[in-house]
Amino acid sequence: MGFHTFDVDAAAKLDDPARYRFVSREELLTYLSPGEFDVVADLGSGTGFYTDDVAPYVDHLYAVDVQEAMHDFYRENGAPSNVEFVTADVASLPFDEDHLDAAFSTMTYHEFATDESMAELARVVRPGGTVVVVDWSTTGEGEAGPPTDERFGLADAIDAFESVGFTVTHGETRHETFVCVARR
Repeated sequence: MGFHTFDVDAAAKLDDPARYRFVSREELLTYLSPGEFDVVADLGSGTGFYTDDVAPYVDHLYAVDVQEAMHDFYRENGAPSNVEFVTADVASLPFDEDHLDAAFSTMTYHEFATDESMAELARVVRPGGTVVVVDWSTTGEGEAGPPTDERFGLADAIDAFESVGFTVTHGETRHETFVCVARR
């Protein structure tokens, strides 16, 4: 697959409300089902587009991205006070065991879908915690997002989550994307 980072010079494109056609704020919140005392991580947070949508509904939200420059972009535009910036790869998260109540990834799963990352999610998400992934699907036409040969399908995500002890509670393939909701 094509593990690469998003061009920071094009970061403003990530703040386009047209992104909601792939996953709306309401849909993400429904799948995530956050609680006011929850500790959550946005994996591949980028400019904070979806981080900002989830932040009002949780106690603490980690904006996790491998690029410090993305955090700088987000900071310049203002971040909610309960957002903490974490520069890390999903395969090496700086959290204690069972630290997160939930995590989510919007259009970034294809960048971290490795055995190491899945094992790390199993380590840091508490028992009963949820991970929501919405990403580009191999069945898509490639009209947006990465090339289709750099994508995964729903079955790939289900296998990856189940291999580390998660139970997939919802899976759906759509026009360009898939949704996978897993509970530890």
